[in-house]
Amino acid sequence: MQLRREAQNRYLLLFTWALCLLPLFSVAQKKSKAAADGFNAAGSDAKAIALADQVIKNMGGYEAWNKTRYIAWTWRNQYHIWDKVQNRYRLERGDTLVVIADLNTKEGVAYRNGEEIKDPARRQKLLTGMYPSWANDSYWLAMPFKLKDSGVTLKYKGEGKTQTGADADLIELTFKGVGVTPDNRYILAIDKASGLITEWSFFRNYADEKPSFTRTWTDYQQYGKIKLASSRGDAAVNMSNIAVTQNIPAEVFNSPKPVNKALIK
Repeated sequence: MQLRREAQNRYLLLFTWALCLLPLFSVAQKKSKAAADGFNAAGSDAKAIALADQVIKNMGGYEAWNKTRYIAWTWRNQYHIWDKVQNRYRLERGDTLVVIADLNTKEGVAYRNGEEIKDPARRQKLLTGMYPSWANDSYWLAMPFKLKDSGVTLKYKGEGKTQTGADADLIELTFKGVGVTPDNRYILAIDKASGLITEWSFFRNYADEKPSFTRTWTDYQQYGKIKLASSRGDAAVNMSNIAVTQNIPAEVFNSPKPVNKALIK
């Protein structure tokens, strides 16, 4: 069991870096759109596109997602607050480190124990690491809303069953002209009863017969006007402190110390 868990953790690390190398998240869009610019509609199956659209509709819809302003969540001891409208981002790591930055310019400030980090090299290292942390961790939170991102191709893979035996439609995600790992792919199980993604499988190489891992995508709840799922089947990688709101206190993006999470609701 220990060896299996260690292997899963290695795959998780590889998956994390793969996501960081792929520009899967475009910046927040001001206009409500049914797909990101560059989505490979011509190369995607009509049925897969229809299923993706239905998933997003069941989660609140494209318009609700695009108009959502603030999203907060904790994942793997990192607390995130993302301003989707102005593309500002706050990262808290544990109880000591705070990074506040602009996702467009990659510029910002960093604090440790409430004191600003002024050393240019140390500050830049944290700001450089901030962007992949946001890209990866936000994908783990909100992947279903990114089914029609730039570079994505969707294929219908037929009917199947999840690990729990539930009937599902399977769609495949591959990526065209993005990142340096074009051979990655995902298989997503869309539960026939709920019309929501309930399981995902990650293949490090497109030709792999078996996935590096398969995880649940469950425990959906309503947050603001959208639905998000908190469970990934393992307490170590489940989401917590999820909040979606249109307003937060002004000090949230100015505080050099970890904020009171109860303020974000």
